[in-house]
Amino acid sequence: MDKVLGVLGGMGPLASAHFMVRLTLLTPAARDQDHLPAVLWSDPRVPDRTAARLRAGEDPLPALLCGVRGLEAAGAGAIAIPCNTAHGWYAEMQAATRLPILHIVDAAAAELRRLGVPEGRIGVMGTAATLAMRLYQERLGQLGYDCLVPSEAEMASRVTPAIAEVKANRVAEAYAPLAEVARALVVRGARAVVLGCTEIPLGIAAGPVLPFPVADTIDGLARASLRWAGY
Repeated sequence: MDKVLGVLGGMGPLASAHFMVRLTLLTPAARDQDHLPAVLWSDPRVPDRTAARLRAGEDPLPALLCGVRGLEAAGAGAIAIPCNTAHGWYAEMQAATRLPILHIVDAAAAELRRLGVPEGRIGVMGTAATLAMRLYQERLGQLGYDCLVPSEAEMASRVTPAIAEVKANRVAEAYAPLAEVARALVVRGARAVVLGCTEIPLGIAAGPVLPFPVADTIDGLARASLRWAGY
């Protein structure tokens, strides 16, 4: 395999590490040499993306571009970013590199199709910034999806605290609030729920399997990376 995948990570570190695990496990390989070469740039010093968008926090773009340049220098042929909110700076990153950057929302759309949900009403969970930027609502809307999102109260009392639990390595504590919100979206008419923050799949995986289709954006991005590489 001549292609090398660059992974722009550290946002957060556990999500990036889990992406590498899923990339490996989803690869149809029988030996070491069958796997996709990858370079992980895991830099947790990147300023908080939600704070930058919602609270005039420090701009993460310089740190993101530093990672892009590092992956270019390391010989990457494409870049995957296992952080949904960082895609708020997707256009600026793509404009700064000749390498294709695999878009996580497109990967989520492919994952929904794989799950048998090619269109219709779906739920989207994510950080407050991801939802405020309408990263999923607009891009998936163009593909025939009607996106439901958690209420402000659900975000404040359930989703945002659960994401913080995962970032603090308290993954098990995140399951109940995240599962509660996912079920609420299905009750409101969602045919499937997109886990549009790469911490959320970690929390959801810490408890019983949910009885409806769930699009894991970590798995979706890993599969998109393997498609790019020709697997």
